[in-house]
Amino acid sequence: MAALRAGLLGLGMMGRHHARILRDVDGVDLVAVADPGGDPHRVATGLEVLPDVASLIDAGIDLAVVAIPTRFHADAAFALADAGVHTLVEKPIADDAETGHRLAAAFEARGLVGAVGHVERFNPALQQLRSRLAHGDAGDVYQIATRRQSSFPGRIGDVGVAKDLATHDIDLTAWVAQATYASVSAQTAHKSGRAFEDMISITGRLRNGIIANHIINWLSPMKERVTVVTGERGTFIADTATGDLTFFANGTVPLEWETVSSFRGVSEGDVTRFAFAKKEPLRAELEAFRDAVRGDVTELSSMAAAAHTLEVVESALQSAVSGGELLATGRATD
Repeated sequence: MAALRAGLLGLGMMGRHHARILRDVDGVDLVAVADPGGDPHRVATGLEVLPDVASLIDAGIDLAVVAIPTRFHADAAFALADAGVHTLVEKPIADDAETGHRLAAAFEARGLVGAVGHVERFNPALQQLRSRLAHGDAGDVYQIATRRQSSFPGRIGDVGVAKDLATHDIDLTAWVAQATYASVSAQTAHKSGRAFEDMISITGRLRNGIIANHIINWLSPMKERVTVVTGERGTFIADTATGDLTFFANGTVPLEWETVSSFRGVSEGDVTRFAFAKKEPLRAELEAFRDAVRGDVTELSSMAAAAHTLEVVESALQSAVSGGELLATGRATD
């Protein structure tokens, strides 16, 4: 089978990692790169740095990765769709959900793979978690809570923490639970003097009844990437920064110490830290993109799913302004 000819639009912080991995994925040849800002990380390595998406298309590519600022996603992706190029766009899919849905429709109408880089789907801890939840290891799932905190990345200037980081947590929660959001409410804070929010706290409910909670900010000197799933049989904790998954089982041994028993309710059981293979998530995502172009079914986030994720985030931001709970489509609840 001939190798797929790949193009990369954007050679910034994310683009440099895409370039590194695309050169090493079996069945893919990185044949063209483009960035109007040049090659600040010197990753072109033997390839001419083209000025724009049109010149990238002219290089005769089969698939493309778009890793440029959010405000430019839509124009680049529409051009690639018109040219018949399978495309993976870094998250968020676009500036707004409406544009995201139009992008999804454009790729679907042309029979092209249109995907979005919600890379947490390929985190080994979350893949293990999703599988174990599907097999009933936690029993009925009650709540999924995430924490995603770090200092502000200076390269992000066109969106706030909700569209940049909360999209990860919204997508991974819906994917792990295999259910979309029914409603959300949120509070935001602006503490760094920027036009966009740098802190958001989101509460929601999925359509299968699971409660979701997300704490996300760019105001912490500590980097944290944690997903906690609480169910009838115990609690899973996935550390997506390290790819570790731990299960805290509910106790099955009766507590004879009356004071402790009455205070705790659910007793402590065995704690298991699972061992499993850990592939770099971005590599796994790009391999899945290759496989999707070849016609395989993968766990990639479709553009339609990514547009729904953006709808949820937009509803959360609207809720923070209005002070009420909203449906995931942005309508106030009764």
